[in-house]
Amino acid sequence: MALEFTDANFEQQVLKSDKPVIVDFWAEWCGPCRMVTPIIEELAGEYEGKAVIGKLNVDHNPNVAQQFQIRNIPTVLFIKNGEVVDKQVGATSKASYAQKLEAQF
Repeated sequence: MALEFTDANFEQQVLKSDKPVIVDFWAEWCGPCRMVTPIIEELAGEYEGKAVIGKLNVDHNPNVAQQFQIRNIPTVLFIKNGEVVDKQVGATSKASYAQKLEAQF
């Protein structure tokens, strides 16, 4: 199951993670975000123990969204060693997300 990232836990769970991280920036009112949610959930299950995968609601956590200059959602960031190494703006296929994640191992 995908984690829920917040302004409060982002630094500890994402930036200080020793594993590659996927962060899905989303909002409840966003149609394309609802298409990405099941993909993120599937990836979270498939990569459990190998990667940290979760979602951050931009409406409830504006500080992190602002810090990473998230202007469009869904935006998925791929973070390794506290640095953004790849980014996907807009919905795409599960294979595309998996390929970007695999490149971080």
